[in-house]
Amino acid sequence: DPQEMELAIASKRKLRRFIVIDEVVDKLYGSKVRAYFQENNVQHKILALPTTEETKSMDLVLDILQEVQSFSLDRRTEPIIAIGGGVCLDIAGLAASLYRRRTPYIRVPTTLLSYVDASVGAKNGVNFLQCKNKLGGYTPPVASFLDRSFIQSIPRRHISNGLGEILKMALMKHKGLFDLLKNHGKYLLDTKFQSCNGFAHHGDAALQTTRIAIETMLEELAPNLWEDDLDRLVDFGHLISPELEMRVLPSLMHGEAVNVDMAFMTYVAYARGLLGTEEKEQILQCMRGLELPVWHSGCSWALIQRALRERLKHGGGQTRMPLPTGLGVADIFNDTSEETLQRAYELWVKD
Repeated sequence: DPQEMELAIASKRKLRRFIVIDEVVDKLYGSKVRAYFQENNVQHKILALPTTEETKSMDLVLDILQEVQSFSLDRRTEPIIAIGGGVCLDIAGLAASLYRRRTPYIRVPTTLLSYVDASVGAKNGVNFLQCKNKLGGYTPPVASFLDRSFIQSIPRRHISNGLGEILKMALMKHKGLFDLLKNHGKYLLDTKFQSCNGFAHHGDAALQTTRIAIETMLEELAPNLWEDDLDRLVDFGHLISPELEMRVLPSLMHGEAVNVDMAFMTYVAYARGLLGTEEKEQILQCMRGLELPVWHSGCSWALIQRALRERLKHGGGQTRMPLPTGLGVADIFNDTSEETLQRAYELWVKD
């Protein structure tokens, strides 16, 4: 808002910002962040924290809130800035939503997963009693700032992890995105999603892939921001993965657990006759090309049953199971029999 900008510049009061940053990101970029605020004459407090799935707890949220209180934040004019991966954005978002009932916050994602997933939407939360994101709320950020240059410093496995969530949107909604991943997956991994000159035959695959992933995610989330409608295509890969991810921590990252779930559900779609053999194989081949796991020993039949029972509880008595009905097209089903699920599981394990 130009008027607000004018007032801020004219104001004699010094600009102040509170920043929550992942401690690994702080080691890589902390000096640049500090230099930025110093050059712009902004009084700032930078809180570097270990934000991992294992530390994603209410205790960490309370640590942030104590520091926010000491900094004496003005909740109307001084947004909290979160710089890090999805866990960091979730924790800082929850802290902001609780401080004086709602303090504005800004998301700056630094991993591919958070770039295409956590940066979009209103949800934030923490793990509780070994359950993923059991405590949380719906408080959207005032802005998300997307900068792909952060992604060049993350390990290859983390790139692959983010590709799991991109593939989810491709399989549910966009055949063109699926083709991009199938044809350029290795290139995207090799170049870490940077826009490189001299690779004209790939076009700007990184820009196209991230843009389509975010646009399709927004198409799904924007009309249903508070999840009033429980039939959500974006839940593909998230029926079994929350249980699996928490059970085998830290052996699977979020996008990897999601992909194991998606691989099983691809077999469910195949067992139901929604996908042909060739389509099933194309999906699995694409997953392997993105260096994502298509199976995990921790995903037992008992775990699948338990996860689907939880799904029934939270889905208003229905499984609301998103399944691909082709490449880039999908629907939600409530009538998948136990027999079909077991047949799909046996075939998946055998393959």
